[in-house]
Amino acid sequence: MIKLTVLYKHPSDPAAFDAHYFGTHMPLTDKMPGLVRNEVVKITGGLDGSQAPYYIQTDLVFESAEAMMAGMGSAESIAVVTDMANFESDGAVMFVGEIAR
Repeated sequence: MIKLTVLYKHPSDPAAFDAHYFGTHMPLTDKMPGLVRNEVVKITGGLDGSQAPYYIQTDLVFESAEAMMAGMGSAESIAVVTDMANFESDGAVMFVGEIAR
């Protein structure tokens, strides 16, 4: 299994971010071909109570790297990437990993 993780930094307007992210962006993401599951975590802070550097972590899981790449090349995925410009965040970090356990 392959996981694409997207970490979003803190938006200036969390309520507006949440409204668009959960109301528009994630429904688009749900349509991506080959997507096995996705999880969104609203990060509440560090263990010491400090603010975490990220606001939301999204994990998109695919059966294989090939399935992920095929899904990423689809019209549905292009809609997801295009929509990222429609909600404000202080930036995002993306990386891919293999689920080992």
